[in-house]
Amino acid sequence: MKDKIIVILISILSLIFVLYYENDSKMKITSSISVDEEIELFLDSMTIEEKIAQMLILNYDANIYDSNVDSLMKNIKPGGFIFMKNSFSSFSETKKFISDLKENSKIPLIISVDQEGGLVQRLKYITDRKPLDIPSMYEIGSTNDSNNAYLIGKVMSDDLRSLGFNLTYAPVLDIYNPSNPVILDRSFSIDKDVVTNMGLSLAKGLEENGIIPVFKHFPGHGDTIIDSHYDLPIIDKTYEEIYDNELYPYRKIINDAKIIMIGHLALPRIVGDNTSASISDKVITDILKNKLGYKGLVITDALNMGALTNYYTEEQIYLMAVNAGVDLLLMPNNYELAIQTIKENVSVDRINESVRKILKFKYEYLNNDKLLDKKYFNNPNNQKIIDKITNK
Repeated sequence: MKDKIIVILISILSLIFVLYYENDSKMKITSSISVDEEIELFLDSMTIEEKIAQMLILNYDANIYDSNVDSLMKNIKPGGFIFMKNSFSSFSETKKFISDLKENSKIPLIISVDQEGGLVQRLKYITDRKPLDIPSMYEIGSTNDSNNAYLIGKVMSDDLRSLGFNLTYAPVLDIYNPSNPVILDRSFSIDKDVVTNMGLSLAKGLEENGIIPVFKHFPGHGDTIIDSHYDLPIIDKTYEEIYDNELYPYRKIINDAKIIMIGHLALPRIVGDNTSASISDKVITDILKNKLGYKGLVITDALNMGALTNYYTEEQIYLMAVNAGVDLLLMPNNYELAIQTIKENVSVDRINESVRKILKFKYEYLNNDKLLDKKYFNNPNNQKIIDKITNK
């Protein structure tokens, strides 16, 4: 009798939650039962397509909330967006676009951007207002003062939050190698301890001021000579060799990181072949999760890069990434194909594993996503901080 009553109560709660989800405009967690229990109910209320869509971070070719974007939000319900050049317009229009995206999503959206500083600053594409010019991370690392990295994280977050972003793909934890054609001064230092301390401090400055940092590019992109945008870099090192160098910063931040990005690079002496780390279960599940004990979200680097597309079909990329343990797929070329391919070939349990983590992350960190006033964008006081750090 007791078991029957419990089953009835669970059924009633499930029905209430489904009705609540379908009729309310936002994902909200009440205090009647635990967060984990409510997330399970929320998960049960979603279709398989909606679950998979939560695993996608799209670069959609639009910079206003038009009928096509509205259809995307209503019919696909993606987990988030990355803003590239094509996503920006004026400051006010970009801010409105982001606000409209959030307003039309029942589940909090990841609104992300590559804003590292130095060579990689996507906010420069705003057409009518100049953002802060963030110095390169190598310049920050050269000061050997981790408080400077913290302050840079803070001033970066002001620009980002004034537009409505809640996540940036930074800091870079790759260890500097002057022959690398893609990392260059995006890295803090040739010294692994400096990279670690600076990365942690920059991330703290971002996160304490409302921006989620993404540590990248696991397991370490510093010692490569090929640009993964165009082809697959190969690192001819053993696990012991990368453990003491490339993996060192990740070992130190593993309990602080909420999201780690996996780079497109091959480790044949570890994996056994030239499978990219970003779609390798040996790298993601065996090393990152099992050996290093990482519990947070795993995101790929952009899936449209030559390191993958030169060697795999789209379907292979999506399936290998998810089966390897990836939670978030960044910039799939064809989101509808991604959803269909994963739906037809990946178990519901595997999908639920990732979506459960995504929903928990969004509840904990994106539910109180607040914008800053426009006065925080390119704030003169923040420019003074930058000038002091760089001795200008």
